[in-house]
Amino acid sequence: MTIIYAVILFVMLIFPHELGHFVVAKAVGVKVNEFAFGMGPALIQRQKGETLYSIRAIPIGGFCAMEGENEESESSRAFNNKPGWAKISVLLAGSAMNVLIAILALSLVMGYIGTATTTVDQVQSGTPAYEAGIRSADKIVAVDGTPIEKWNDLAAAIGDGSQALSVTVERDGEEKTFQMKPEKAEDGRFIIGVTSKVSHNVFTAVSNGAKGTWNMTKSMFSALAQLVTGKVSADEIAGPVGIVSLVGETKNYGMMYFGYLVALISLNLAMMNMLPLPALDGGRILFVAIRKVTGRMISDDLEGKIHGAGMILLFGFMLFVTWNDIARLFLS
Repeated sequence: MTIIYAVILFVMLIFPHELGHFVVAKAVGVKVNEFAFGMGPALIQRQKGETLYSIRAIPIGGFCAMEGENEESESSRAFNNKPGWAKISVLLAGSAMNVLIAILALSLVMGYIGTATTTVDQVQSGTPAYEAGIRSADKIVAVDGTPIEKWNDLAAAIGDGSQALSVTVERDGEEKTFQMKPEKAEDGRFIIGVTSKVSHNVFTAVSNGAKGTWNMTKSMFSALAQLVTGKVSADEIAGPVGIVSLVGETKNYGMMYFGYLVALISLNLAMMNMLPLPALDGGRILFVAIRKVTGRMISDDLEGKIHGAGMILLFGFMLFVTWNDIARLFLS
């Protein structure tokens, strides 16, 4: 099951990335020579128009091979002969797709978990709320005159439980106010004895998924800054083996945690690809800007060679993190 989950994860991360490049390349008129699902030897190939579509043996990711992407081409539809805005659009599309995958994954998680509303679901018998007269389906609108807009506001209003509360609810279109004194629960919290009705509204789930993606992105930029400044060691970076190990851990906790992992790694892939380094999409965007300023001082072949050298360094870095992954697995 770990292998199955890992394959699904890599497909969800890499294939949509390449699909983003493919869709936008077609939209701006770039010739795509081959679009493949998977890597390795081709199992099925079909030519449709100018593009060869293929399914390959290793079901991990895919690729979008564009005319003039890494070499000189005289074709007017080659990537290297397109205007800067078109090139940048194609290059941004991959990471944009990864961000969308993260939002979708977190939206599904949020939709499954649901969102606590201010409407009461259950009132525990014998608790302060029950004795005061609050009932299921009451909507809590205020505590001591302070509006309650979300369920967490109620916990904040209860506080340390030292004060009696005036709780206003909406019932059948009318507002009613009840007096009660919070009691201490077994876990040490002060409660009044009500639980929230959970909403699985799609629009709320998508909104929360987008907010969660933004918060996760800010955390990643903070972590990247710590890595650059040396506050976090490069030894802590995980590669493919480490990702598979994480998949093995999350599968024991269910699809909800797997969804969080998909969002986390998808955002990592988007952010890493936007770094201004050769061979990465961010590095290619940087070269588009440089060549816009310098003209033909940098040829297509020279840029291709620089990206090729960057790819070699990238593979070296992947070997480094893979070695660290293996060392953590067997030496920890």
